[in-house]
Amino acid sequence: MSNTGNSLLIFGMGYTAGYLADILRGQGWKVTGTRRSGDAHNLAFADRESVLAAIDSATHILSSVPPDRDTGADPVLDNYGAAIAKAKLAWSGYISATGVYGDTKGAWVDESAPIGGGRRTARAEADENWQKLRSDMRVFRLPGIYGPGRSVFERLQKGVARRIDMPGQVFSRCHVADIASGIIAGFTGPAGAYNLSDDLPCAQNLVLEYACALSGAPLPPLQTVEQAELSPMARKFYSENRRVANGKAKRLLNWQPQYPTYKQGLEAIWKAA
Repeated sequence: MSNTGNSLLIFGMGYTAGYLADILRGQGWKVTGTRRSGDAHNLAFADRESVLAAIDSATHILSSVPPDRDTGADPVLDNYGAAIAKAKLAWSGYISATGVYGDTKGAWVDESAPIGGGRRTARAEADENWQKLRSDMRVFRLPGIYGPGRSVFERLQKGVARRIDMPGQVFSRCHVADIASGIIAGFTGPAGAYNLSDDLPCAQNLVLEYACALSGAPLPPLQTVEQAELSPMARKFYSENRRVANGKAKRLLNWQPQYPTYKQGLEAIWKAA
């Protein structure tokens, strides 16, 4: 099927959205993005006339813009939500985060779980508001994102990778290629919320240790949280512990991660470097 008539507007052309845009452009899509400041490929977010025109001409719209850290407000909903709600679209989507589930003390969590009880209350509110905006809305809840140019290898190279002594601490993650394929699968899947995560939640230390084994980099020393001098944001990240289930995306979107564990993902990044 030809994709030449498909036009995607992405609010917030960051790492994940940019990866998705490159794939779709290669498939014949027209992809327009927004950034705080416009450039040759993206509109300035505040250029209201141009953004409204892009909304009007889009067949698909995706927002990857998180709530404002200071106010908690969602800038896309506040500035363009009414226009998006009225737009004649084939599809709409929002990139959320699995932080909306809060701390499950290492237990598995899926899309049936309540949201809003953790550190990401503003994100949970935005998640719910986007779902209410349109009946065709797909919300993709993402865990830790990694991929080419944004992985533990870069942190090792910069000397900022930390091995934290927190027995039992588990995180979920997903390779950016699998996030992109999950969103694309969502183009033809039913509306609703979907977790896009790999099949093997695990301690971050295991990821770091495997990256060191692949690259030959020395293993950072094991440190307490206090010794690691983590930022306030990182401390909040480590305060939550959960395993994110991806079964709904597999069942309803027919999605399968290309990199089902961190090992395959890191191996691919290292080989391509």
